Amino acid sequence: MNTIKKILAVIDPSKDKQIALNRSFELARKSGAQITAFLSIYDFSYEMTTMLSREERDAMRDAVINDRKEWITSLINQHGGDIKVDCQVVWHNRPFESIIEAVLKQNYDMVVKGTHQHDTLKSVIFTPTDWHLIRKCPVPLLLVKEHDWPAGGQILAAVNASSEEETHQALNHTIMKEAAYLADLIDGNLNLVNAYPGTPVNIAIEIPEFDAGQYAESVKAHHVATTHKLAEQYQVEPSHCYINEGLPEDVLPQVANQLDAELVVMGTVGRTGISAALIGNTAEHVIDSLNCDVLALKPQGYKSPLDKS
Repeated sequence: MNTIKKILAVIDPSKDKQIALNRSFELARKSGAQITAFLSIYDFSYEMTTMLSREERDAMRDAVINDRKEWITSLINQHGGDIKVDCQVVWHNRPFESIIEAVLKQNYDMVVKGTHQHDTLKSVIFTPTDWHLIRKCPVPLLLVKEHDWPAGGQILAAVNASSEEETHQALNHTIMKEAAYLADLIDGNLNLVNAYPGTPVNIAIEIPEFDAGQYAESVKAHHVATTHKLAEQYQVEPSHCYINEGLPEDVLPQVANQLDAELVVMGTVGRTGISAALIGNTAEHVIDSLNCDVLALKPQGYKSPLDKS
């Protein structure tokens, strides 16, 4: 990404306040991007009205689409006329597919989508559409909550600095570049978080001469060194690096809460199919525990399963 020229803002038909559209306007005013307000709608009852001809069903469907376009236009007009905004309403029974198809056909730089706040549990609820987009959207996906991004706010880049895999190393730099770009764009403070594993309990038990304390210090020192090296490349001070022992799904939410972060930038592998069902995706467990905005990024060269080109 590194620059934002075209934003796809996903409209939520169940809400009066459109937090994705609001966040898109914030970004567009700072970046000069164009916005497309996008809504995917579908009503099975219109398809099942067998007493009507196809032409009559099409006319009914068009009437619904036009009504939604007028509603979205009224939402756009509330923001004034300083930003160029298009409006697209499509009839599609799988919202995530319609969103990704729009991205592939029209080359958007970012998808912005609101998440649902559960008032009783005080946590964010992600819909099936959110999870499909996290796994399959080929461009940066910004999942937003209902709050502002104040100047001087905290942006947290979640990295795996010690990984020796080229894919992970490249993803680390993608995360850092996007996080640094957004921090500069919104006048925020950039922080790094890196989780590392603790001492394997079975080794400490099975090998009496194994020095668990020395091992733990060695692992920590390695992660501190690699994280600081990565941070230095992006002018991030060591005091803004958080290298904690534990699982990523535990460490990241803890640090995000500690900083009262506005945004966490992280990578997602994009697993699909049986491997996603059986193995799961660490990023998804992390995202489910975060109580702030999340920018989910794919590795370089990622191709969405919906991309047939």
